[in-house]
Amino acid sequence: MLYQMVLRLLLSAAGLGLAAVWLDGVHVGHPSTLFLAALLLAIANAVVRPVLILFTLPVTVLSLGLFLLVINAAMLGLVSALLGDFALDGFWSALGAWAIIALLQALGSLLSGNRRVHIRVERFPDE
Repeated sequence: MLYQMVLRLLLSAAGLGLAAVWLDGVHVGHPSTLFLAALLLAIANAVVRPVLILFTLPVTVLSLGLFLLVINAAMLGLVSALLGDFALDGFWSALGAWAIIALLQALGSLLSGNRRVHIRVERFPDE
């Protein structure tokens, strides 16, 4: 379990680093800031995000879940507000950074073997 947490933190830090390189609106002052930002993002996703999802449930349902993208970008905005060396220029920068982090997290889960697809084929006798 500790291995999975460390792996997710490293993938988040790598995603933030890639976002800083690829996106013009993501600014990181020092490389060590990436790990602190990843840790704060994990805490915000564990504590603040569920509360926001609960409060915005009607809007999320009406938007067919698309409002969750706003909440995910807001979590990165919160981290940006708390860290001085990590800055986002706006909503689209936060959403792009979130997409890069999410893709790296998905790739890491796939490569580490956490999410396996099991296909079971059964034949039923003809009646």
